Amino acid sequence: MIAQSHIEALCTLLGPKGATTDANEIAPHMEEWRGKYFGKTQLLLKPDTLAGVAAAVQYCNTHDIAIVPQGGNTGLVGGSLPGLSGHNEILLSTKRLNKNIKVDAADYSITADAGCTVAALQEAAAAADRLFPLSLASEGSCTVGGVVSTNAGGVHVVRYGTVRNLTMGIEAVLPSGEIYNGLTSVRKDNTGYSLKELLVGAEGSLGIITQATFKLFPSEKQKHTFWLAVSSPENALALLEQARTVTGDRVSVFEIMPDIGLELVLKHIPASRSPLKASHAWYILLEVATSTADPALSQSLDSWIETAMTAGLILDGAAAQTSAQAAAFWRLRESMSEAQKHEGGSIKHDISVPVSAVPAFLEEACAVITTAYPDCRPTPFGHLGDGNLHFNIMQPASAEKAAFLDNWESMNRMVHDIVARYGGSISAEHGIGSMKKAELSRTKDAAALSAMKAIKKALDPKAIMNPGVLFE
Repeated sequence: MIAQSHIEALCTLLGPKGATTDANEIAPHMEEWRGKYFGKTQLLLKPDTLAGVAAAVQYCNTHDIAIVPQGGNTGLVGGSLPGLSGHNEILLSTKRLNKNIKVDAADYSITADAGCTVAALQEAAAAADRLFPLSLASEGSCTVGGVVSTNAGGVHVVRYGTVRNLTMGIEAVLPSGEIYNGLTSVRKDNTGYSLKELLVGAEGSLGIITQATFKLFPSEKQKHTFWLAVSSPENALALLEQARTVTGDRVSVFEIMPDIGLELVLKHIPASRSPLKASHAWYILLEVATSTADPALSQSLDSWIETAMTAGLILDGAAAQTSAQAAAFWRLRESMSEAQKHEGGSIKHDISVPVSAVPAFLEEACAVITTAYPDCRPTPFGHLGDGNLHFNIMQPASAEKAAFLDNWESMNRMVHDIVARYGGSISAEHGIGSMKKAELSRTKDAAALSAMKAIKKALDPKAIMNPGVLFE
């Protein structure tokens, strides 16, 4: 238990709007979106200024009080909930740090407070005729601090990279309470270690992000969205290679989905319908975009798709003729996770392998899992363009959900072993959190893990900053 004197001191420090012990107000912050993890804490801090964050962290460091930072609470690996690992932690939400978004159109950069949502950044960039390319299903809820801390990916990584590639500068409060002022849009800075790079993807274990500066790009003036059917991941990969060449590397989205995934969406998501008349084994959501009107691109796409269909690489397809049709294609893709929630238990794997290895990985992993767990339903989908798959395994239709989910850790180990053989990652974009600590310890290169622990100890010697994540 945290001493009442400390709770009172922190409440006084941040004022009545900046802290609460009200269980009803704390409750919405304590449940992960999947419903897999539930946290607990005596105190929720919700500062709305940099000075408030720094003062709270400094107090906690002085008195050895552990802190868990939380952004939009859209995480999936138990990385932003207090109390999961037996620590008496307080929760610090950055949602009220949401007042400032500044676009510098000439510099192609945007700077925003940690509590601003990704959707708000997209809108601000668009108003200045610029593109903020990070796009993910939770963009209306996930926040700047959260996506930086987890190095979020999304659907546009194939062209624009992850948040690490987009992040130019960071302002953060370190575990000591000191303020790191690395908020810059400078493209070149060769002055030693980059603390920014350490904070991106650190899951709040090295400090609390309070602001960040990101790259912007020219807005998309012309966009082509396709829903394509293919017979296999091998053909999908060949299609990706052709698409990048034909379009002059202007592929911004290349998503793969199995027929079972589409079936679940059609079954559970109201008003959804397939773009094609017949069912096929696999589907591709392809989007090509350019910052200038280019009639030649339309012609070359039409010609390429016709050739690919004649060759049997594409079995069937639909091109969005309106923005509403494109949105309907996207709704099918973005509803994959939601539809699976309605179907029963699903064991998740957010993994990545080299793009060229995706077909072989899928074949091997599906065979191993279905042999070990007969009648389970592999439902892999995701970002073929960058090798990141959400390798989800649905329970057998007749199984009990709880009994199936008891296999989570053993199934994870089987899948992660296969991922390791292909030189991949056990966490492509969701992070490690508390869920994958043991697997990180088991699969991470020993020297890398040792270096990570040394960095943690150097910057957070008292281990007050999100002590329940990353390491056992």
